[in-house]
Amino acid sequence: MKVWKPGRRDLLGLTAAAAVVPSLALARADAVEVVPIWPGEAPGGQDVRVTEEVILRTPGGDPNDTAFLHVTRPWLMMRRPAVSNGAAVLIIPGGGFRRVAVSRSGGAIDQWLASLGFTAFVMNYRLPGDGWAAGPDAPLQDAQRAIRLIRARAAELRIDPERITVLGFSAGGHVAARLGTRFDLDTYAPIDEADTLSTRPSTTGLFFPVVTMTAPHAHGGSLAELLGTEPSDAARRAASAEQHVPPETPPTFIAAAADDPVVPVENSLLMWSALRAQKIPTEMHLFEVGGHSLGGFNPRDPDALWPGLLLSFLKRHGMVPAG
Repeated sequence: MKVWKPGRRDLLGLTAAAAVVPSLALARADAVEVVPIWPGEAPGGQDVRVTEEVILRTPGGDPNDTAFLHVTRPWLMMRRPAVSNGAAVLIIPGGGFRRVAVSRSGGAIDQWLASLGFTAFVMNYRLPGDGWAAGPDAPLQDAQRAIRLIRARAAELRIDPERITVLGFSAGGHVAARLGTRFDLDTYAPIDEADTLSTRPSTTGLFFPVVTMTAPHAHGGSLAELLGTEPSDAARRAASAEQHVPPETPPTFIAAAADDPVVPVENSLLMWSALRAQKIPTEMHLFEVGGHSLGGFNPRDPDALWPGLLLSFLKRHGMVPAG
């Protein structure tokens, strides 16, 4: 197996951080590698008694279409492109905070991004209802650590640490929205030099996202998993992404369908309004139909409009090289 190693001179000034982070090695271009997010036990697991499970999302279906329950050891799946454009994308899948709809082999979206030159990462994360000390912040801990790991290995992976986009889907959109707005929140004690790096994404994309925990537009399943059955108004506000949008929030792309039967489209509207109030560069697309998947969300579907719209947004904000 060919392993990428940092050169003698770390051009991005991250040598110390890279020295303590597990190597993100690949056997070949467009290969897949899975690495743990935490070097040992994840933080705050003293009262966790669950056992991690992996299931098929559809019994007897595609063996790569899996979901993880009771995640105890979160990980990053990395897909490196044949020719890098110097940018990276961190993908945070959904699952209603009851499970994480993710595969160790990746899927259509990370393959599509890698074909365009992005180094693509897919994150599996811990679920807040499993007893973690951080409660609703457990997924955010994993996301903050994940983006730091990517930055810590930027020189080795030949990516620009200032060109990292985060894309979140459904409940993963809530994690991505909080990552983009709560980068100033220290959710865990530093472990190594990687934890000195910023957790702020360069740009953020939210797709049919869970955003608010407030009535009447909260997604009931996500609310119960994050905060329990009788959360206080203060707890609801604290976990609502639209309630905490600082002026430094990165440019944000939002896409959802008006006929979404799962997560009310008002979640997207609330986030857009909060971003606009802070004068954050924001682009939103609300489609008439598409449900809770924008019509299957296959980027190679000729009827899918969102891939071109997203790429135009990323190009405008310097994530995709011009030309």
